[in-house]
This record gives sequence, structure tokens and C-alpha cells, in this order.
Amino acid sequence: MEHGVVQHSLVILAIMTSLGIIFGLVLAYANKKMAIEVNPLIHLVEDVLPKGQCGACGYAGCMNYAEAVVTNPDVPPNLCTPGKEPVAKLVAELTGKAAAAIEPRIAQVRCAGSHARAVKASEYHGVQDCVAANLLFGGPKSCKYGCLGLGTCVKACPFGAMTMTEDGLPLINPEKCTGCGKCETVCPKKVINMMPLGAHVRVNCNSHDKGAVAKKACSAACIGCTLCLKECPHGAITMDNSLAIVDAKVCKEKCDNPTCLVKCPTKAIKKAVLGVIPGNEDPVA
Repeated sequence: MEHGVVQHSLVILAIMTSLGIIFGLVLAYANKKMAIEVNPLIHLVEDVLPKGQCGACGYAGCMNYAEAVVTNPDVPPNLCTPGKEPVAKLVAELTGKAAAAIEPRIAQVRCAGSHARAVKASEYHGVQDCVAANLLFGGPKSCKYGCLGLGTCVKACPFGAMTMTEDGLPLINPEKCTGCGKCETVCPKKVINMMPLGAHVRVNCNSHDKGAVAKKACSAACIGCTLCLKECPHGAITMDNSLAIVDAKVCKEKCDNPTCLVKCPTKAIKKAVLGVIPGNEDPVA
């Protein structure tokens, strides 16, 4: 009886092994017949990309962009923002395409609403994530346009260019920031945007509240007084629903004496100094 069981088990094992070998051979043959030959140029292009997988190019990752720029004549070689001009030139040379010049840019945090300046409307003890906090009545700050300070942008940065400070605001390292825009896409308040390098001034506010309401919520808020707009002789400043907006390109090209800084009563407009916490650009911040 026992001998029969052993013999039966051996037969089953032999059958299973045979089936495994057969299926393995079939899969190997199918893989060989159905394999798609990859253009080696795609791998060459991918090798010169920074591998941040940030998606700034509009594609899911570096490999996807490499494939697109090699196989599609309409895809330009300068879409890799983190790689800047050197990478664009290399991709252009490899693909035989012309690369337009890339304007260097860097992330800026349009909020100076630190713990000391911004008023809290409530206490938040939930998941330490800006998206989660924003779902709960827009977050704990009185200003519903300001930085929530929970570091979602910091976690999303593929280049380690951002850190959270004790002031409750992100600090951007200009040496590491590539301007990929990943932080910009994850911020639920749209506080972060990309600023061209060399810009003279920036508005450290994102609030569209009326003056008295904005000032009550944050001492560093833009109150929409329009004094900066009237002071600028180059038309670089416009108002968007009570918020001053600076055209960095016009400001950079035409202005060498930003007098708007002096006129701003709340100092919401500051010099575009890199590597400092928003609002701390000068000693009188």
C-alpha cells in the first residue's frame, strides 16, 4: 500500500516536471518570436537623461521620453527641463534635431506665511500631508491660499532640492533645484510656481482675498492696494483678483531699479533672492 502511494507520487512529479519543461520551451519560443527589437538609440538617449523620472517633459518617465524623441519627429529634444541646455544639446545631436534654447528656471514658494506671520484658524492633527489637510476645510490656516507647511512638495522632489523649515515653509536649494516642476504639480494650494533665473523681484503671496481680510489672516499678505502696479514704469505688474502678479520676463529685461519694493506696505514683494525662506530676503523682513 505504502509502495503504491510512493509510486503514484513519483508519476505525478514526473508529469508535472514534464509539463513545466514543455511550458518553459513554449514560452521561450513565443518570447523569441514576439520580441520587439528596441532601437539602440533610445537607450543612448535615455543614458544622457538625469533619471529623475519627474515627468517635466510630459512623459511618464525618462525611458518614455527617450522613446518618443527618437521615434517621433515632432517631439523636440529640449523637453528635459532638469537636464537644462547641456542635455538638450546631447539629445539633439543623438537624434539629429535642432534644440531651441532653454530658459533656466527655479521653483519659488509664493507664500511668506510662516508660523509667526500667518494666523491659525484651527489645529490640525491628521495625516502630515498637504493634500490630506486641504481636504479638511482647506487646512488650519486662516488664509485658504497659503502654504500648509506639511512638506508634500518636499517629499515629491526627485532631486532632494527642498527642505521644511521650523518656520513652516519650504526652503529651496538653488544648487539642487532643476526647475522640473514636480513640486508645483503636487501642491494643493498652487503656492509653488517656476520662476526664471535672474528675475529681480517676486511676490511672496498667493492670496486672492480682499485687503482687510488678507491682512488679518497674514501680516505678509498682498492686500491688493495697486501701489506696486502704479509705481512700475514698465507694465510688468498686473492685478489678478486682488493679487499682484509680476511678469518676471518683462521685469528682468527692462527694470534695473525695482522701486515697487519700496512702495509695498506689507513687503509682500521682495527681491528674488535664492536660497532663503520666503519673506526673509533682507534684514528688514
